[in-house]
Amino acid sequence: MRYDIDATTLQTLLPAIAGAEDALARLDERVARSPIGQGFAARSHFFDSAGALWVAGELVHVEDLVLHDAHMDSRAPSHELTIAHSVLRTRRRIETADPGWALSPAGLGALTASTLEGEERAPGAGTNAPIGEAGDEDDQAPLAAEIAELDALLARSQRLLDRHVGKAVVEPPTEAAPSQRNDDPFGLFGDDEWNEEERIQEWRGLIPLVEELPPTLATAILFDAWEQIEPLRRQHWLSGLLIASSLRARGKVASHLFSFYTGLKQIRHERRRARNRVTRLQAFLDAMRESAVIGLKEIDRLSLARTQMELRFRGRRSNSSLPQLADFILSRPMVSAAMVARELGVTQRGALNLINEIGIREITGRGRYRAWGII
Repeated sequence: MRYDIDATTLQTLLPAIAGAEDALARLDERVARSPIGQGFAARSHFFDSAGALWVAGELVHVEDLVLHDAHMDSRAPSHELTIAHSVLRTRRRIETADPGWALSPAGLGALTASTLEGEERAPGAGTNAPIGEAGDEDDQAPLAAEIAELDALLARSQRLLDRHVGKAVVEPPTEAAPSQRNDDPFGLFGDDEWNEEERIQEWRGLIPLVEELPPTLATAILFDAWEQIEPLRRQHWLSGLLIASSLRARGKVASHLFSFYTGLKQIRHERRRARNRVTRLQAFLDAMRESAVIGLKEIDRLSLARTQMELRFRGRRSNSSLPQLADFILSRPMVSAAMVARELGVTQRGALNLINEIGIREITGRGRYRAWGII
């Protein structure tokens, strides 16, 4: 599908563009100058990950995501929770990388596990690899195909890492891939007409075309193009992270990785999925403004909470654990005694004593499985 950019709708979108540009600039300045900026950035990962699943029609509680990230699940993780944790880990990976890494061929290849810029699959990769053609007796083993897939995956991963650090990469000889999987004769799991790599390249072709536009409008166009082209069938949530990386690469929100899905939750489904492209673009611009407004309110709440906690440990000895506890509380939507004990290296009884001294509010109200957070 071809996605064309029409410049005749700029006049209609000018108010939404101005509002989004102003809100994002204010948020970026507050986060960059605030002492709780790092805590706010780490905290926003959880809310944006849960928001990505909410937009997709799945409900994931932020509390469950926090516990799952700390490997302290209270129950067996659901499929939706596992996907939300994948979003969380991907956000952290993008934030720790260079600003423009996620939109580069190497970054997109690593995030989507695809082969871009002429990279070919290794021989024997996939379920179609012929077994036993070389006459090796080991190839006749029951797990030969699975081991070959793992070896091919490790080889592709190593080539991506070498390309990212600038090392010379030797491409393996290519083989013509069969048109259909041998284990899927009816085409139930694969679609020959759905070429994800080609669709990703088509979407990447829009990036140079929107460089001259305002960052917020360019971001909205890229997100709408992803929704229309649908490059990936399993990682549809990646679009919100890529446009956040685009804002960071262009310097619009350079202090942290923007939480786009947090504001997109506030936009009605009829506007997000409207047939008129102008309505959709305006909805996405409003989502950026809403997310920035929510972020500014969150910074005010966290700043007030930090000021109140500082009154508790003011005048304490220099090796007190309360300042470190305050930073940890600000970086998580909720904490438990076990999480505090692991972070500070104390016992759970000591963690409970520190929590009582800092005066954080309990959010569970139960005798067991207690948790505290800033509400």
